[in-house]
Amino acid sequence: MNQRLRITRSMQENNAEPAISLEECRTYFASKPEFVYSHTLTVQGADSTLSIEGDFFMWKRGETETPFRLYQGDLYAAVSDEAVVPKMIEIATDLRADIVEG
Repeated sequence: MNQRLRITRSMQENNAEPAISLEECRTYFASKPEFVYSHTLTVQGADSTLSIEGDFFMWKRGETETPFRLYQGDLYAAVSDEAVVPKMIEIATDLRADIVEG
């Protein structure tokens, strides 16, 4: 089972920054060529396919894809391999946000 981390500004005292917005994410990830926006995440299993609608920024590196999902002002990602945590730290730093479990 993967650990899920969240990039958020909700933990900051005297937070002058609003929640992370879709427009902010689109602008930020547009400057990152390894990220692609998708309105649907499709997960294919052995016997079925599941499609989830939402705002996903897919991090592509080689054959591996990791979805970062924007949901209610926070960005979520599952730690599926060791490369995800440093990328989340980079994104959180750039967005002036914190990383928490959940």
